[in-house]
Amino acid sequence: MNPKGDLIARLQALGLGTPTFDATADGPPHDRLFRVTVSAGGRALGQGEGRSKRDAERAAAEVALQTLDTDRDGGGVARSGGRWPIYAAVLEGALETALELAPEDAGLDDVRRDAARLYRDLLAELGHGPEEA
Repeated sequence: MNPKGDLIARLQALGLGTPTFDATADGPPHDRLFRVTVSAGGRALGQGEGRSKRDAERAAAEVALQTLDTDRDGGGVARSGGRWPIYAAVLEGALETALELAPEDAGLDDVRRDAARLYRDLLAELGHGPEEA
């Protein structure tokens, strides 16, 4: 299980770009506690704690995935009324295609948005639309 990778894939499929992980550390060097907040689309999605930054990011990503799964009105996050299944190879292909088709002056967010649209359209054509909760 890779919650951080799953979160990145889910957010890109939703057209919300890459999440940001903001970390703080408290305590002496031999006994640190890391706290991480993960955000995307201008919204905090989850928080996590751990003895390492990596563990705290993993915990925050797990909470963020749960937030996306349960937040049906989404506050602008879950746009489709259900969650789209994640097929890593298909998503990768959509990203590559969007990058190839993008004009030279396109920004990263534009490419991500186009990739998410391609991904959703392809899955819809194949009958793999959003899963209902």
